[in-house]
Amino acid sequence: MSHPDILVAGRMPPNVLDQLEASFTVHCLPEAADEAQMMIDAVGERIRGVATNAVQAPQIEMLERLPRLEIMASSGIGTDALNVDYAGKRGIHVTNTPDVLTDDVADAAIMLMLATSRQLVLADRNVRAGCWLKGLSLARRVSGKRLGILGLGRIGQAIAKRAAAFDMPIGYHQRHINPDVSYTYYHSPTALAADSDFLVVVVPGGSETDRMVDALGPEGILVNIGRGTTVDEPALIEALTEGRIRGAGLDVLADEPNVPDALRTLDNVVLAPHYASATVETRLAMGQLVVDNLRAHFDGRTLLTPVG
Repeated sequence: MSHPDILVAGRMPPNVLDQLEASFTVHCLPEAADEAQMMIDAVGERIRGVATNAVQAPQIEMLERLPRLEIMASSGIGTDALNVDYAGKRGIHVTNTPDVLTDDVADAAIMLMLATSRQLVLADRNVRAGCWLKGLSLARRVSGKRLGILGLGRIGQAIAKRAAAFDMPIGYHQRHINPDVSYTYYHSPTALAADSDFLVVVVPGGSETDRMVDALGPEGILVNIGRGTTVDEPALIEALTEGRIRGAGLDVLADEPNVPDALRTLDNVVLAPHYASATVETRLAMGQLVVDNLRAHFDGRTLLTPVG
């Protein structure tokens, strides 16, 4: 009995490939465009499943060349790169890996708040350069400051839980009021930003959230762990350069992995390479969900984490 053909498109956690190869016929898409084209020419009509991630998912042009595709299993929580609407029209199932990364991403948000406000990167640079305190100004505390959370889903609520230990008053904005929390609801991102010392952006990417953040108060620090497209990056750079906001901690950027030169050189910015969920524990859990969803589909069982 032949195994279903699976296309692996993009980076996978280290526990994925061996498990897939035990259950499926696996084809790993080359990074080079011409080689990828040749592979799809050769095996595209046989592919029934895709293992991918939330950033490197196949685009519609490639999906159209996979006529037997039944399921895309993505490692990651984001869905804006997964062409969910197109998949739905074709009856292709889509899964992702929510929940397992919640704690690590929430931890990373707190880390970026502290690192930016307490000038950790600058202090580290001074010590390594033998400068000690030379040229290093006093930092600002985090405890007791006002926290605004844009997007109070699983991750947003986990951030709020951690921030409560810092005695931070918490406000939030999303499309609907959450009746199960006591945090202050704001009716717009602008109103939330204006009343926050720290604004943490957790909303997903897509047309509805494109550049929805374009303002913050002069003492404010922006932390983005959602998607880079949700922030008006040129406006952010201008505000940081002119001192109209105090700083930014960014795990995501508008055009990854390309980083604007201005962000590289600003001392009031802490940067990370879309790394918030990058722990061994979380990546292994994400990889296992990819494998388990593919196995469940082809065994005729219920998908563990379907999108939509």
